[in-house]
Amino acid sequence: MRFALILMWLLHWLPLPILARIGEGLGSLLFLTLRRRRHICLTNLRLCFPDMPEAERVKITRRHFQVYVRSVLERGILWWSSEQRLRKLIHVNYSMPMTEMVSSPTIFMCPHFVSLDVAGVAVMLESSLCSIYTTQRNKTFDKALRQGRSRFRPVKLFSRAEGVKPIIRAMRDNLPFFMLPDMDFGRKDAEFVPFFGIPAATLTALPRIAAATHAKVIPVIASIRPGYDGWDVKFDQPWTDYPHEDIVSSTRHMNAYIETEILKMPAEYFWTHRRFKTRPEGEANVYKESKKNFQDTHQ
Repeated sequence: MRFALILMWLLHWLPLPILARIGEGLGSLLFLTLRRRRHICLTNLRLCFPDMPEAERVKITRRHFQVYVRSVLERGILWWSSEQRLRKLIHVNYSMPMTEMVSSPTIFMCPHFVSLDVAGVAVMLESSLCSIYTTQRNKTFDKALRQGRSRFRPVKLFSRAEGVKPIIRAMRDNLPFFMLPDMDFGRKDAEFVPFFGIPAATLTALPRIAAATHAKVIPVIASIRPGYDGWDVKFDQPWTDYPHEDIVSSTRHMNAYIETEILKMPAEYFWTHRRFKTRPEGEANVYKESKKNFQDTHQ
């Protein structure tokens, strides 16, 4: 891992168009070799887009591997490049001034698109924040990740095991909460809410924390600009009349918003995550592999 970090540090000096093309080339190779992850990605796409031609799903999967690996290499730019370079590469569209956004309790709702680390940097260039953090198994990488994500301003990171109380306290101290709410963490604190029509175990933390802190929810979407010109980060309008009285309705509202954004750039969503690994009682594992699953991934 130390060698990988040294390599990332060396590569971050390259112009973004060159670095990005290296990442996309490696992603194309991994698409061919990482059979299990390819299977997960294609399974998610088959569930979410049953009417899509299989050739199109394979095309999206190949592109997803390209942009995902590219995003990993681009973290070197985010972790070690100068603030001047980052401000040149990150193109931000604010629905309101950042000072107004963070003047009262705020949740930045950031779905799992491959450039989500760019969204975090866009916030930290202007404001401190708090977030939930999963400690990495490799201590060297964990240290680099923490330092990279907090080098501009102090950041409070809490483990998922600590629950929501430390987050609520931090928000009451006027720290915005940078939240990534759209992964399957099991049944605890989750409801089965449709995601592209498929019941998905979805955390209900967003409406619960918003209700407890009277926070506004502002979606933050990071995407890759065409022509290797950097990234776009959109701070959308705060949701009105949120959360709803019904927590399931509030969680469905979140999923519906994420679905809309995915349709704009399907290859950039994190499809290699087993989003449907937790199933309602009695339903089978959707990721069980079969011989047929592997035959059509080389189209």
